[in-house]
Amino acid sequence: MKREQWSSNFGFLMAAAGSAVGLGNLWKFPYVVGMNGGGIFLIIYIVLLVLLGAPILMAEMSIGRHTRLNAIGACQQLNKNWGFVGFAGIFGAFIILCYYGVIGGWVMKYLFTYIFTPGINKPDEYFQNFSSSAAEPILWQLLFCAVSIIIVIRGISNGIEKISKIFLPLLAAFIIIIAINSVSLPGASEGVKFFLIPDTSHINSFKDIFSIILNAMGQVFFSLSLGMGTLITYGSYLSRDSSIQKNAFYIPLFDLIIAVLACFAILPAVFAFGLEPSGGSGLIFRTLPYVFGSMKFGRICAVIFFALVFFAAVTSSISLVEVIASYFIDSRKWSRPKACIIPGIVFAGVGITASLSFGLLSNVKIMGESIFDFLTILSDKILMPIGGFFMCILTGYIWGMPEMFREMSSGGKYKIYFRKTISFLIKFLAPAMILIIFITSFI
Repeated sequence: MKREQWSSNFGFLMAAAGSAVGLGNLWKFPYVVGMNGGGIFLIIYIVLLVLLGAPILMAEMSIGRHTRLNAIGACQQLNKNWGFVGFAGIFGAFIILCYYGVIGGWVMKYLFTYIFTPGINKPDEYFQNFSSSAAEPILWQLLFCAVSIIIVIRGISNGIEKISKIFLPLLAAFIIIIAINSVSLPGASEGVKFFLIPDTSHINSFKDIFSIILNAMGQVFFSLSLGMGTLITYGSYLSRDSSIQKNAFYIPLFDLIIAVLACFAILPAVFAFGLEPSGGSGLIFRTLPYVFGSMKFGRICAVIFFALVFFAAVTSSISLVEVIASYFIDSRKWSRPKACIIPGIVFAGVGITASLSFGLLSNVKIMGESIFDFLTILSDKILMPIGGFFMCILTGYIWGMPEMFREMSSGGKYKIYFRKTISFLIKFLAPAMILIIFITSFI
């Protein structure tokens, strides 16, 4: 069976950027910044984005395009004993989908609330009551999962690519409008300072430093969809006419721009309305209703914003579903609908427990964490960094850098810049950093 391809490099770029942006930037990045001291976290994140994110991004895309296979099959083709790297990625994608649908459901709830009601009064109380209830969040979560599965069933160019090409540019434009309004609020300057000016007053020990570094590393992997097979899978549909190195530059850059804009949209408003920047996973839902309430045509802006956030969430979700579906299509010869629906039923079912961890199951703890938080820690701080570490070893020592550069150059068509630097990062610095940060954080 002939493997699908992206209809254009722009389509791939938007799909990969959509996977990178998604809720990782709009929902997660602002609250992780808020919980890790603001400006100091931003600096560490940018450093790790360059030293870890971009090189591993190149490696995964190169392996995907070279093998034209799913994550497990691609790693096995390079070395038959290294399929576990791809398996770790697919398992990580599955774990993320278990809780990602919960947040996607929240976005849909807020979108429909603004469509059919004048707005949200007492945002803190509203979010708390909704997220802790039993039935309604689950219904929205299941609906979000169903939308993601249906899009992936439609395939690459007709499903994933089309939705990414339309809504990612719109989201980038509209979040700028929200950010401008947010920073103009009275008292918002404190939020801008918190975000841009490094403050080390809250760092009291090496434990605090390594905690921030670990969280920044986890955010890099989560935001860029590294170590979960997404870029291997997406790369397997990539034409040899595309420059992998250029794409590996544009994707992190777009990721960073959206992440910074999201913080400008949210953190100044947090300070303007006297909220806590360390408000956790509900920060965007507790904060933005205040912003829209202060804007002219705020309700219309809220509808547009949450609609775009919904599609950004979907672009990330469908990339994860595609990772899993691709394995069953390639290795088990399942039809695309079957490869999407059966895993979808499983991760949606597990996701119900994650949703209930904000209410009925709030007292259920796994290693001291709620079900939702345990799943996020398992994916962001364990599975994805481990996958990234072994991806560096597989690329640098098993496959070899000359082979990777040959694939990156499309057989000599494109010049590869900074070869020695890229080799050093993938073979030595990136795996060493991941290992040191990973071990030290647990010690």
